[in-house]
Amino acid sequence: MPDTMSSEAAQALMPALREAVREAASLALPHFRSGEQTRARIWSKAGGSPVTEADVAVDAFLKVRLSQIVPAAAWLSEETRDDPVRLRSGLVWIVDPIDGTRAFLSGHPDWSIAVGLLSAGQPVIGIVHAPASGHFYEAVAGCGSRRDEAPIRVSNRAALPGARVTGPKPMIERLTRGLTREGADPDFVRIDRVPSLALRVARVAEGSIDVGLVSSDARDWDLAAADLILREAGGSVCDLAGRRTIYNRENPVHGELVAVPDGLLAPVVAALTA
Repeated sequence: MPDTMSSEAAQALMPALREAVREAASLALPHFRSGEQTRARIWSKAGGSPVTEADVAVDAFLKVRLSQIVPAAAWLSEETRDDPVRLRSGLVWIVDPIDGTRAFLSGHPDWSIAVGLLSAGQPVIGIVHAPASGHFYEAVAGCGSRRDEAPIRVSNRAALPGARVTGPKPMIERLTRGLTREGADPDFVRIDRVPSLALRVARVAEGSIDVGLVSSDARDWDLAAADLILREAGGSVCDLAGRRTIYNRENPVHGELVAVPDGLLAPVVAALTA
């Protein structure tokens, strides 16, 4: 298989990828207890963030299965030691086995499995599956975005006042101050922060959230799959200069970002940087 992939070739992989992601979810779900603390084994990684036996099991399963589906692709995931060979590869899997581990631990349903495939540095496949709710978001470059097999699109809101906003409180407060300085009444509808960053972005793609704010320190695996879903639905994940996110750099860590419909990008960036 070549070291780049067309949209047609990516589309042909989707049945096998859906099956793989759903099998991965079946490994995690027995450890999830809705509204209650998990009974899965938990330990802390360097830096103090938690990891469970479910994270490790899903990661190991997907590494084997996805490598069988696209043998030429390199690998970057939250739970696997980074291999710099990815920087020289035209195809790279970017995977978060459980995005929103703390939500998973506490019984909150908003955790997800995120699988993205880069081709020549750009996402060509994106899958975000929320096993607790059963929702399945997906996109192939050039083919639109879907949730549970139905096409999705970002909201058609043209103005920032009154928008449905979610994300870290300090960023929402900056957005509010910036819009107020411009002489507008923000009148935001504040949506509870979505613990899984991939799901936060996917909900912008489906139009249930207008503005998703992302604090600094997000990683490629939090974003790449959902970013494609948002791009194909009419939006994007951008930095505060309005530039689209770049993936598979040597350091896969990002600064502050916004996930928005294209029509809201300029006013959101202007308000945050006012």
